[in-house]
Amino acid sequence: MARIEPFFVSNELLDQPEKLRARAQQDGYLFFRGLIDTDSIYGLRRDFLDICHQHGWAQGGEALMDGIRIGGPFMEGDDGYWPVLDAFQCLESFHAFAHHPAILDVCDKLFGEKTLVHPRNIGRIMFPENTKYTTPAHQDFIHIRGTEETYTGWIPLGPCPEELGGLSVLSGSHRRGIYPVKPAFGAGGLGIDTGPLEADGLYWVAGDYEIGDALFFHSHAVHKGMPNQTSDRIRLSVDYRYQGGTKPVTDGSLLPHFNRLAWDEIYKDWASAEYQYYWDAFDLNRVSGDKRPIDPIV
Repeated sequence: MARIEPFFVSNELLDQPEKLRARAQQDGYLFFRGLIDTDSIYGLRRDFLDICHQHGWAQGGEALMDGIRIGGPFMEGDDGYWPVLDAFQCLESFHAFAHHPAILDVCDKLFGEKTLVHPRNIGRIMFPENTKYTTPAHQDFIHIRGTEETYTGWIPLGPCPEELGGLSVLSGSHRRGIYPVKPAFGAGGLGIDTGPLEADGLYWVAGDYEIGDALFFHSHAVHKGMPNQTSDRIRLSVDYRYQGGTKPVTDGSLLPHFNRLAWDEIYKDWASAEYQYYWDAFDLNRVSGDKRPIDPIV
């Protein structure tokens, strides 16, 4: 049975950037309790659940914020899933949340320079009774490319006890390069056999997430979703990606997730231009996404 330990909580390192970077280099992740204010979390949760309710996925009215599913499970890639994801992509609040000051403060300290927020933001909806399609163990770098020093921020939109299925990281796995992959069910479609890594002493970190908690992990860090084992609750979370502003970035990381809608379509009903094409203000170090060798699928 895989070894699972609790997250190392890094809040005390927020005022010690060198130790913060050392911890990230050692473990491949940073976990914070209560990093993000409750109002911001619940504001975006409500926006997501409004969309889920409009599409018949979640109860409305007084029960809306409970995230009680009706119907399903629905899975990423299903025909009926796309209208919901497209609606998520058009939310100004969803993209603005990626720039939350508390997040950027962590990232600026981690990178030692101004942070570039990737606009390819991802909203996740995980249903119960869908264990087969829980996100498999994988590394983000093969999907992102650009600089290896890209970190994903994973934030649940509400309390996320283990039974609701959070995210788990294989601590220290980022130090061993890119691992062979194989086809797998779940988001991304590629997985890693972690048995040899666990046998070699690496262990998983996981636990209950409270409101406002945030997890950041290196693009080489192996991580996986935990199954939603509730009977009737939807798990909502967001994936945002961050890197130092001078480091290499691929054009793909500057496109919307799945690239189904153009940015102009996404922006058309926004109230502000603050987070529209903001990356144009950077002197970007653009690179092709196919220059770095990746191990073949096995």
